Amino acid sequence: MTSQDIAVDLTAETQTALERAEAKHRHEALYSDRAHNIKQSAVRDVFDISIRPGLVSLAGGSPSLAKLPVDLVAETAKRVIAEHGMTALHYGGGKGTEELRELICEIMAEEGIVGASSEDVVVTTGSQSAQDIAAKVFCNPGDVVLVEDPTYVGALNTFEAYQVEVEAIGMDAAGLVPEELERRIAELEAEGKTIKLLYTIPSFNNPSGITLAAERRQRVVDICREHNILVLEDNPYGMLRFDGHPLTPLRANNPDDVIYCGSFSKIFSPGVRLGWALVPKHLYRRFYLAAEAVVLCPSSLTQLLVTEFFRVFDWRGYLAGSRAVYAERCAAMLQALAEYFPAEAEWTTPDGGFFVWVTLPEGIDTYPLLYQAIDAGVVFIPGAAFTPSDAPSNKLRLAFSGVAPEQIREGVRRLAPVIRAAVEANAASLR
Repeated sequence: MTSQDIAVDLTAETQTALERAEAKHRHEALYSDRAHNIKQSAVRDVFDISIRPGLVSLAGGSPSLAKLPVDLVAETAKRVIAEHGMTALHYGGGKGTEELRELICEIMAEEGIVGASSEDVVVTTGSQSAQDIAAKVFCNPGDVVLVEDPTYVGALNTFEAYQVEVEAIGMDAAGLVPEELERRIAELEAEGKTIKLLYTIPSFNNPSGITLAAERRQRVVDICREHNILVLEDNPYGMLRFDGHPLTPLRANNPDDVIYCGSFSKIFSPGVRLGWALVPKHLYRRFYLAAEAVVLCPSSLTQLLVTEFFRVFDWRGYLAGSRAVYAERCAAMLQALAEYFPAEAEWTTPDGGFFVWVTLPEGIDTYPLLYQAIDAGVVFIPGAAFTPSDAPSNKLRLAFSGVAPEQIREGVRRLAPVIRAAVEANAASLR
């Protein structure tokens, strides 16, 4: 290539860049107000980093598929295509197949939601889709959605995209504090705010791993009912209580006041992208129509695969094995934290789910520590991702679910010097 050819190429690249910049400037005015509230997930940002070779990722809340019989999944997929190919590869009903919705009711009954009707179930593309639908159906710009502090970053991104005010309610070791919920509702109502939803992850909260105590559960729903606030219960981890005895969901005794969101991602495979919403009968039609308007219909192929697989597979035994895996990994993480982390650090002790929530002394911002941790060969999620506040956070989330015990131990060992240095620097600054 001659110098003249290179000059022509550079000129062409410059022209293309100028044209793209001009188009960007013109189209900026076309964005909706809502588009400016759509944010990149902090978890997704870190996930892209965490797949680098050599890093130990304690960041992503990925389920372990180690005990999933992939050969049986393959056989099931082959049978679905062979026997139901024309149905599996075509459009289906907007609410999901009757067979899958009946299976979902069977799964929910294992956890304590007895007597649910398949006619009240909407199959969704993962449970986060149900959160999006709920925000779309119930929230106007400026309305308030209450959340636990901390809460799931994906839900925060969803709600903020609908231009709502997200208000965080304090938690303690027993979960959402009812008195704090009542106090904040009273304050918001006094300000003239309209509160539409309480979004809660009552069992093994993401990111904290905290579970709402059994004695608080009905009180939380009662408070919301008194103020005409719908409860949006997100329960992807509920069946992953280590002792095999899940706490009864909020929806079980409150069919008219709770929208329940479930998912196959944590109990089977995230790759099938199937979740569901169990919706109060009087709210069902608009919820279902809003879901249909977005996806038209959930995947017929993955619905048939999941239905067939669960019918021939001992999924209850599989869940028992999964719980044992997660319990072992959680114990490995707690042991490593106790061995390697400084005494000034504190953490939750979950009895199920995927996560441990670490709290460092006040004054430490864990976000800058992430880059130091990456240099040390380990990845975590800074606590600031899990709150609507823009303030720095002295907390961080560690996920044990997708990492073998020996790798968990190595990851904590790599992270410990970063944490210890931050604690020591913070203490020195206070002297």
